[in-house]
Amino acid sequence: MNHPSSYQPRQAWAMAAMLTWLALINFLDKIVLGMVAVPMMADLKLSPAEFGMVASSFFWLFALATVLVGFLSNRVATRWLLLGMGVAWAVLQVPMALAGSAMTILACRMLLGAAEGPAFPISVHALYKWFPDHQRNLPVAVVNQGATVGLLVAGLAIPLVTQHWGWRANFVVLGAVGAAWSALWLWLGREGPLTQAHTRHAGAGASAARLPYRRIFRDPTVLSCMVLNFCAYWALALALTWLPAWLEQGLGFSPVATGRWYAVIVVAAMPTTLVLSWLSQRLLRNGASSRLARGALISVAALAGGVMYLVIESATLSPVAKTLLLAVAGALPPVAYALSPAMLAQVVPQAQRGSVLAIHTAVISMAGVVAPAVVGQLVQRHGMSGGFDAGLTINALLLLASGAMGLLWMNPERSATALAAAAREMGPARSPA
Repeated sequence: MNHPSSYQPRQAWAMAAMLTWLALINFLDKIVLGMVAVPMMADLKLSPAEFGMVASSFFWLFALATVLVGFLSNRVATRWLLLGMGVAWAVLQVPMALAGSAMTILACRMLLGAAEGPAFPISVHALYKWFPDHQRNLPVAVVNQGATVGLLVAGLAIPLVTQHWGWRANFVVLGAVGAAWSALWLWLGREGPLTQAHTRHAGAGASAARLPYRRIFRDPTVLSCMVLNFCAYWALALALTWLPAWLEQGLGFSPVATGRWYAVIVVAAMPTTLVLSWLSQRLLRNGASSRLARGALISVAALAGGVMYLVIESATLSPVAKTLLLAVAGALPPVAYALSPAMLAQVVPQAQRGSVLAIHTAVISMAGVVAPAVVGQLVQRHGMSGGFDAGLTINALLLLASGAMGLLWMNPERSATALAAAAREMGPARSPA
């Protein structure tokens, strides 16, 4: 258990602000390809299926790099890992700005995905060294809003940059922003004190408690978190790659109007995640169980989002009505990104927290490999409207199934007790298999 006496609010929130900026850059990097899809496909003469392959390449090394850096984070300070990521993101924008072929962009996006994959779990791991358990929901939700603001900025700025200077100019801007963050983080970034405090109070034996990873990942709460977040990530992957093209080519909005409607969709998610995270934290302070305050809340959000996606696909609605309903549907599942890591940190041994968060992120990110490629094939066969609608149906069914699974299986208190008992039986000397 972390000791609140080591909690330093001012420094903790300063680090949260820096990591929020990092998340903003992360999602600008993710969405830029989708926002320049139409001019880039025309310039490089790409078919929808080929563009879907280029878009999915971002996630080819994403999972592997996330796991490797996650294990590294058990031994290396998160300050230096995050700095390395920021520098790599900035450098990799340059060849994409100069690319003369789709293969160059594919290779750079693949490497960029490897560099950006570990960002979320390492950021969360870094935050948990600054915030005690009962105060972890809100800072992670705030950091997630960096991602939302990144999408908002992308929706407003990228179409204008493209209109005035061409689609390649966006990569130059992103490189400069990444370099600025890296310089500031080198100056200000610090490691949190709560892990060290835990070691001093609990002793080496408790700090070293570990379990086989196969035991951790077959726990019902851990497994449910992974499945539900995978399904939520499917929707995110569609928003990052195909949603702008669907708004323009499927619903008939102009390029600038597409950017503005995309911003509306993004803005809807910002207060939703913050309010639901605040509600969860308030329930915890008032004595509610984590199963109710975290597990049930994200499960119900997934179910509601799934129902709305089905309505978008099946009902006869105007383009504006479809867009507004999609904004509401897309705003609900992302609360899982804020609350699931807190449940995992509550359940797993602290010595394995960084690697578990990384493996969790790696698995759910596989939706980013599958979703763009699948929808690319559907668009190739059925056109933009029919193909994207089919992708929404798949996503709706995934959310409904995972939400039901979460309500049935997610119980952090029970899982924490079971895994702690398993760790005591093994003893601190044994290494996880």
